[in-house]
Amino acid sequence: MKQGSFIKMALATAIALSLASGAVMARDTAAKDKKEALYPNATRTEPKLDLKSEKDQKAINEGLDAANNGDKDKATQILTPLADGSGTSSKYAQALALQGLANMKYNDGDIKGAITELKQALDIGVMPNDTYFQLKYMYTQFLVADEQYAPALQSLHEWRDQGKKETADSYGLEGNIDYRLEKYQDAIAAITKAKSMPDAKPQASWDQILMASYSETGQGDKAASMASDELSKNPNDSTALSNATSALIQAQKYPEAIALMEKAHTAGAIKDEKQYVNFAKIYLIDGQENQDRQKTNASKAAAILKEGLDKGVVQKTADNYNLLGDAAVTGDDMKGALAAYQQAAGVATNGEPALKAARVLLQENQYAAAQKSATDAISKGVQHKGQAYMVRAEAKRGQKDKQGAIADMKLAAQDPETSAKANAWLKTAK
Repeated sequence: MKQGSFIKMALATAIALSLASGAVMARDTAAKDKKEALYPNATRTEPKLDLKSEKDQKAINEGLDAANNGDKDKATQILTPLADGSGTSSKYAQALALQGLANMKYNDGDIKGAITELKQALDIGVMPNDTYFQLKYMYTQFLVADEQYAPALQSLHEWRDQGKKETADSYGLEGNIDYRLEKYQDAIAAITKAKSMPDAKPQASWDQILMASYSETGQGDKAASMASDELSKNPNDSTALSNATSALIQAQKYPEAIALMEKAHTAGAIKDEKQYVNFAKIYLIDGQENQDRQKTNASKAAAILKEGLDKGVVQKTADNYNLLGDAAVTGDDMKGALAAYQQAAGVATNGEPALKAARVLLQENQYAAAQKSATDAISKGVQHKGQAYMVRAEAKRGQKDKQGAIADMKLAAQDPETSAKANAWLKTAK
């Protein structure tokens, strides 16, 4: 699955499965003739119950009660012999015992074990339709929880086709599965259907799937419109704000994204580090796209970051100082850029910020300081070592140290990335 947008990252945590809780009791099913059938149009033939023994009835109810009440030891002791068939002659009791064990395994985080037990319960084929289809739906949810999306989609279609039942939640679940399978048009259709159902109780996760699917299918305008509408309904919701700005960015509507963030900033809704950093980045992206406001946007990006740093909301990390330095360079504020890069260099685990500082110092003709910063960068480690040697060579040349510059250029010539430029420099230096 493609990654990158806030919406998609949010989906990883926001989409929750609404799993059925508790076991289906044998005594509940025995009384089903007094209740309205949940699956009256099911095509599956209703099997005859074979639970005739009062002993089996008592055992399965005690076991399931213990499972529902969190008494795992007692439930396991009672249900295990029923589940393996050694403690009962009733296939129905065996199936219910397997389902009880499946619930306990799921609650313990053993999803694969839960899937195995529940499938065995379903495959026995003796459950009444109401019980069978409830557990079939639960089985589908278990598969989704285990990220078995293709089998989950097949199971959900079987549940709907055989049970002849349509619910908003089932289409919401289908949209979730389709999205995970990168079947984005199908996800859009399923979520749209879910929201149109009479029993629909719309969930935030449905809109997130829909927005992300719109984005993935090139319908950024629809995603942005949805996100903006959601934000207008919940102006103080940080998730809605992030989703809206992300959708606008994906639709390349940078001024609109900035306008949303400005409005939120004025209202005091920009409160955490991610929001401050993203706000600054949006300004820089828009500045890169529009040269006429590049410097203005860069200055605003720097101001936003400084505000966050001053408040202690934005942490004093190498990444954040590095971003501040980049904003200053874009805004042609070399003094501010140098200060930010040097602060980044002080806390960084590598030499990248020191190399950026060296470039600024070189541009400002501070050759000795540039040489020292480049040396620090090389010693701490940089990704493009040849470039670091070239910067140090130029710093040495600025100090009239021709031999030192040549020595560094020879080192730069050993790096394939800078070999051509370094060798060309060396030819002119002789």
